[in-house]
Amino acid sequence: MERQGVLYISHGSRVPEATKEAMECIQLAMKKIDIPLQEIVYIEISKPSIEEGIELLVSQGALRIAVVPVLLLSAGHYYKDIPYELEKAKERFPNIYFCLGKPIGVQDQLIDILAERIHEKQTTVSPDIRILLVGRGSRNDETRRDIESIADKLKRKLQVQSIDTGYLAALEPRFEQALHKLLSETNSPVIVVPYLWFTGILMQSMQKKIDSLNSDGKEVILCRQIGNHPAIVAALINRVMETAEFNVNEYFYQGV
Repeated sequence: MERQGVLYISHGSRVPEATKEAMECIQLAMKKIDIPLQEIVYIEISKPSIEEGIELLVSQGALRIAVVPVLLLSAGHYYKDIPYELEKAKERFPNIYFCLGKPIGVQDQLIDILAERIHEKQTTVSPDIRILLVGRGSRNDETRRDIESIADKLKRKLQVQSIDTGYLAALEPRFEQALHKLLSETNSPVIVVPYLWFTGILMQSMQKKIDSLNSDGKEVILCRQIGNHPAIVAALINRVMETAEFNVNEYFYQGV
């Protein structure tokens, strides 16, 4: 079989801790994948870039490259930014086969992680507890459907009456709007569950807002991000293997 490479594409961040967390998570997956040529790159801000990562793999002899988005959901980066970079790479390396894999998506094992993050903060979860699930948000309609699906699955897993949703960008209600609405409806604590893979600016801004509310006498509890949980490392490994297997059949990405 021609030499296989794997290109992991993470988001990138101005927060060093976020880049470190992403790299550590991906490296956990890389150690369990028997493919010698593997590189980590970033969509923006951090280095190396997608273009630089492809150059590295090709220079090491890769003829087939499995492109794995280290993203939770399908949105602008998946539908626009990454394909744009692959189109450029295909023009430059016409004899290299590229296969673009899927983001992690809505999986039951991720619902388990969210439930675990809630139990870390709230050992006993009563049916009437108020929970706010917060997604990154995008202009793609699929994002809202996915977040609402995740909220419904989490509600059933926890056996609670309802879970509200909010977004950090592009979609309504925005995080702060949804949070203020919940606080106006209850005197009980509100649990905020970020549907974010790694820490970064978004987690910091949420924490800052919550700290401000808590100093005003409210009780808002922010759960940890998904992070390097073993279940999401396993989900990432599955995506890599799916994408690498597609590289030997008709589904490889060859541009237009």
